[in-house]
Amino acid sequence: MEAIKRRKFLVTSALTAASAVFLKGCLGNPPEPNAGSGGTPTPQAANLTPETTPETPKVRLGFLPIFEAIPLIIAQEKGYFAKYGLTEAVLSKQANWGAARDNVEIGAAGGGIDGGQWQMPMPYLIHEGLITKNNVKVPMAVLAMLNTQGNGIAISKTQAGKQIHLDLAPAKAYFQQLKQAGTPFRAAYTFPKANQDFWIRYWLAAGGINPDQEVNLLTVPAAQTVANMKTGTMEGFSTGDPWPARIVKDDIGFMAALTAQIWPNHPEEYLALRADWVEQNPKATKALLKAVMEAQQWCDQPENRPEMAQIAAKAAYFNVPAQILEPMLMGKYTMGDGQPDIDDFNMAVKYWKTEKGSVSYPYKSLDLWFLTESVRWGFLPQTYLTGAKTLIDKVNRSDLWKEAAQEAGIASADIPSSDSRGVETFFDGKTFDPENPQTYLDSLAIKKLA
Repeated sequence: MEAIKRRKFLVTSALTAASAVFLKGCLGNPPEPNAGSGGTPTPQAANLTPETTPETPKVRLGFLPIFEAIPLIIAQEKGYFAKYGLTEAVLSKQANWGAARDNVEIGAAGGGIDGGQWQMPMPYLIHEGLITKNNVKVPMAVLAMLNTQGNGIAISKTQAGKQIHLDLAPAKAYFQQLKQAGTPFRAAYTFPKANQDFWIRYWLAAGGINPDQEVNLLTVPAAQTVANMKTGTMEGFSTGDPWPARIVKDDIGFMAALTAQIWPNHPEEYLALRADWVEQNPKATKALLKAVMEAQQWCDQPENRPEMAQIAAKAAYFNVPAQILEPMLMGKYTMGDGQPDIDDFNMAVKYWKTEKGSVSYPYKSLDLWFLTESVRWGFLPQTYLTGAKTLIDKVNRSDLWKEAAQEAGIASADIPSSDSRGVETFFDGKTFDPENPQTYLDSLAIKKLA
């Protein structure tokens, strides 16, 4: 009853002028639909038929200003949304992940969002009512993976010379000394129990450092990470580009590791919408997927990366100079602290395809890793593994991705035939076989099972 009252209040209050002001603060000032970029012509409209014309031209998508959002930004700026009939698509900048969660719970009809960009497994946690207000379940549909790589772990320059790099084993004694002195190492991520929390936990544990016992973990919104590092709030943080590299540019710190080093071609952030929107608008859902797929293909052309930097740099999006964004988009990273710099496009963020296979396709085996890692750290009970396949089959709509890809004329070689990407290998030699997640859990020395 309390949950019903709260939902009624949220929907009603979102329609008031006062709530409109509040939501504008959460959502930012969204770009106009089909704004175009620097005079780039809008692509010719697709030949829509009654079978492919969207039920609605409207969709409201939340995003945060990190590289993971770029396919949505390009789909808007290049007119791909409009091409497939989503002429009133709107991108809404979110103040933080908590705001995105709250706004998808409200829904676009109440002044929030229909879905958008998410760290994994946030769509599952929202679906299960594990991170929503009053534990209200908001059924979700995972539609596509937006990118791989493009994240890093940055360290304050106050920690220079302490051997805090990819292999943390040489720094283990230093972390223990800090803990014993009552000043434990403070590490931040942008939202708990999701991607960037997992990356820093995996990195610490691989070096023999228990993230729950030897480190203080903090939650800091992505856009505040640079400012908080300057003021000494934390010694390290895990987040998406461009924020880790900003601290190197601003001489605040150095890069300890790229997630591309920790797990090459790892799953990163996803496109997911409220399941009720998807069920009511199946043709619009496939139109959305087609637009995002076309944007992802455009994004992965190296010759487009300079223009991509110019587009993402806009105040409505990242509000970061293009000259800071472009090197990272080309795989150029200044690591600092005596480490060799990286100049390798294979280490850059990717959006469509890598040697591991499709980036855009939402492999169910990767969803299973996120749920397994959630069990590892006690975020979910071990019983979740028993029903994980059933849950994933309900939330992950890889079937819609395939249908959209076929309608869009995507080459059959780029449409995966299996929902499993196979065995995954991490930088410390550990492997995850989706056929036996328990073996993976058993192999991990540091864990906290519920």
